Amino acid sequence: MGYSFSLGDVAYLRSGAGVAALAEVSVLPLTDRIASVAAVRRLVGEERASAVLETVLLRRKAVSKVDSDGWLFTSDALQQASATPVARHRAARLAGLDVHDVTCSVGADLVEIARVARHALGSDLDPVRLEMARHNGTTAGVAFGLARADALRPVSRSGVVVADPARRDSAGRRAWKPADFAPPLDGLIEAYPGRPLAIKCAPGLDFALTPWAEEVELVSLDGQVRESCLWRGLGTGVTRRATVLRSDGTQWTVTDAEPDELPAHEPGEWIVDPDGAVVRAGLVRHYAARHGLWQLDERIAYLTGDTPPPGVRAFRVLEHGPYTEKALKAVLKRHDIGRLEILVRGLDVDPDALRRRLKPRGGAEASVVLTRIGRSPVAFLCRAER
Repeated sequence: MGYSFSLGDVAYLRSGAGVAALAEVSVLPLTDRIASVAAVRRLVGEERASAVLETVLLRRKAVSKVDSDGWLFTSDALQQASATPVARHRAARLAGLDVHDVTCSVGADLVEIARVARHALGSDLDPVRLEMARHNGTTAGVAFGLARADALRPVSRSGVVVADPARRDSAGRRAWKPADFAPPLDGLIEAYPGRPLAIKCAPGLDFALTPWAEEVELVSLDGQVRESCLWRGLGTGVTRRATVLRSDGTQWTVTDAEPDELPAHEPGEWIVDPDGAVVRAGLVRHYAARHGLWQLDERIAYLTGDTPPPGVRAFRVLEHGPYTEKALKAVLKRHDIGRLEILVRGLDVDPDALRRRLKPRGGAEASVVLTRIGRSPVAFLCRAER
């Protein structure tokens, strides 16, 4: 849960004395918790030591996630905040519109929205988070309105509603049912009838439980699926979208409006494992058709072809055949494989347990892709080249 900040803490952290204290503590190593608390108490006094120490630690955690130099966070708010590239991508789809973020928290999404929206409003029930959002907006150099309000009691009459419901209960357990979110998804739908919506959710949500969503977008960042966004009322013309972002600023997207007719061929020279956002969005065939690939099996997400798409990890096939442990051990010995990566899809195989049983001892390195074609288990010995 982390330290529970008060409004007094926020006021202090925003003051000249607080800024100076944060600067002093930020240069300390803070590797030992007990020693760190003692050192911070000596520098800033016992009353403010916890708030200062927690803020410095949270800022260090935030560096890899949020463009947030000088921001204020709570532990829970930072954990749930969208990574900046993801928040920026979503905001770009709202450019030029009036937008109300009804669960704005400390403003990670709201700041990006305010950069591009015609008007931006944020609201939250937590007064501490609202004050942190105010500070973070000022620090980022953007302007937006703020209101203390329950997300289920509208304080705006028009514009796009953005929400990021909490998906953990008070004990920290992850919630999977829309009714268990805070606020619940159905409650949000009822509270804003006819309003365009963009609701951030976990990528593992069962989207059959959200029939009101006109578009489901899955977003990954640097190969990791970060979130889904449920869209309504913005007229995109697609029902499923996968967006793949990279920290270097590059990105691409694929939708179900694209063709998905694939040829039927034997395995090609390469195995391609599509980005998780493509798989989770159910767009493997659309992605394959775009790049001239085909499926090994219509129920398996691995793709194959003679030329892999740019910017993806692909495996050049050295040898393939029916999979048994005995046959695979012989293949590894023949190729002098000692360092082995095992990828499995569609088979009940534990890669770590299999590696221990295989005991590869050679000097070369390879990847093994285990899957099935039809009902037959198949092993591909590959070299990961991209």
